[in-house]
Amino acid sequence: MDPKLPIRSIDYTVIFARQMSKMREFYAKTMGFALHRELSPKWVEYRVGSNVLALAEPGSRFNDMSLQLAFRVAPQEVDACAKTLEERGVAIVSPPTDQPFRDPDGNVLEIYAEIVPFANRT
Repeated sequence: MDPKLPIRSIDYTVIFARQMSKMREFYAKTMGFALHRELSPKWVEYRVGSNVLALAEPGSRFNDMSLQLAFRVAPQEVDACAKTLEERGVAIVSPPTDQPFRDPDGNVLEIYAEIVPFANRT
C-alpha cells in the first residue's frame, strides 16, 4: 500500500443503468441482492458482501456511461489524497469534498470519506 494514498479496498461500484426498472428487478430478484438503501429513484444500492453495488441513471452525476469505483479513506485523509493525486498528474473532477477522477480508459474513480450528516450526529 502506498502510504500517501491509504486506500485499503474498493467500497462501492456504480453501474450506470439505461433501464433502471429492469436493472433493479435483475439485481434484486434474479441475483437476489438485498436493497441496501435508495437515495433517490435514480440511485439505488445493494449490499454485496462488504461492497455496495449502486445503480444510477446516466446523467444523475456524470453524463457518460463510464464505470465508477469509489475508494474510501478516513475523512482526515481526503485532502492529502487529493494533493498526492494532483502531484502525480491526475486531474481532479471536483474539489476535495469528493474526489472523482478518471483512469486512462475514462472510468470514473473516486476517493471519499463518508461523513455523517450533521442532523444524524450524536
